Amino acid sequence: MDRKATKIQDVARVAGVSTATVSRAISNPEIVSEVTREAVFEAIRTTGYHINLMARNLRRKRTGAIVVLVPNLGNPFFSRILSGIEQTAAAEGLSVLIVDTKHPDADQAQLVSYLHNTRADGLIALDGSLPRALLGDGQASSAMPPIVFACEWIADSSFPNVAIDNEAGAAMAVRHLHELGHRNIGHVTGPSGNVLTETRLAGTRKALASLGLDIRDEWFIDGDFSLQSGADAARQWLAMEERPTALFCASDQMACGFISELSQEGLSVPGDVSIVGFDDIDIARRFIPPLTTIHQPRNAIGNAAARLLIEQISGDETEAASAVHQVLGVELVVRKSTAPLA
Repeated sequence: MDRKATKIQDVARVAGVSTATVSRAISNPEIVSEVTREAVFEAIRTTGYHINLMARNLRRKRTGAIVVLVPNLGNPFFSRILSGIEQTAAAEGLSVLIVDTKHPDADQAQLVSYLHNTRADGLIALDGSLPRALLGDGQASSAMPPIVFACEWIADSSFPNVAIDNEAGAAMAVRHLHELGHRNIGHVTGPSGNVLTETRLAGTRKALASLGLDIRDEWFIDGDFSLQSGADAARQWLAMEERPTALFCASDQMACGFISELSQEGLSVPGDVSIVGFDDIDIARRFIPPLTTIHQPRNAIGNAAARLLIEQISGDETEAASAVHQVLGVELVVRKSTAPLA
C-alpha cells in the first residue's frame, strides 16, 4: 500500500470496520471493544496511517514524541497504563519515550533536557514526587511543553491530571471487611509524603470512623508499595499482642508480600487474617489465594492521559488547563483473600 496516500478509509478497510469506528477507537478507545480497538491499532500500524500524522507534526515544527516519566519501571502496576498511553499516542503519530525517574542515572539535568520543547512535544508524569520548581507553574510555554499527570499528582498545583478516586477505593475496602464481620481492621500504608498514601489513608480513617470502629495507631503499619514492605508488615503483625483480624493494604504488591510471609510461617489467608489489596495488577487474580482488591482501570487511565496531553499539544482544549482534572471510578473485586470472621 502507498503509505503516502494512506487515509482513514484504508485503515477502516484493513480493520474490517467503518471509518466512524476507526475515529472512535482513536479519540475514545474506552467505548470500543478490546477486539475492535486492537484491530484498528494494528491496521494503523500496517497501513502507516500514523506516518501521515507524523508528517503533519513536522510541518508544525513538532518532534512527534512524548515522554512518560515513571517512578519505577519495574513495578508491574504501570504496564497497562503505559500500554494505554502508547495506543492513543500511536494513533496520533506520536512515539513514546519512557524515563524511569527513580533510576540511578535519571538526574535532574536529564529531566530538564526532556522538559525542553526541543526534546518532546509533551510529557505525562506518573510520578507525583517530581520537584515543583523543575516543572514550572503548570502552563505550557515556549520553554516548557505541556505536562499532564496521571495516577499521582502534585497537590495544590494547576497541572492537568487523570486519577482515580483513591478515598472511595479505600472506603470500599474497609466496608467490605466490615460486611464480613470484621471489627478490628488495620491498614498497611504507602510511602510517607506520597499523595496516594495520603488519600488512601484518609479514606481508610474516614470509613473506620463512619462505621464506629476503633482507629488504633498500632494497627497502621508503614509500607512503601513494595513486596518487601508487605513482608515486613506481616512480621510486625505477627509481633502484635492483639492483632487486627483484617488488613487493607494500599497496594497489591504489599498485600502479596504480606500473604507470602505469613505462608512461610504456616499461617493462612483468609483463615488467620483477611487481606484486601489495591490496584488489581495482573498477578492478583493468579496469586494464592487470589487477591480481593480495588480495581483501577489502568488502560483507561493511560488512554485518558494521552488524549488530554494531545489536546494540550494541539491547542484543542475547550477549557483552561488548570480546570482539567479527570477522576475515574474504581470497583471492588472480591476474590478469596477475604472471608467472614470466624
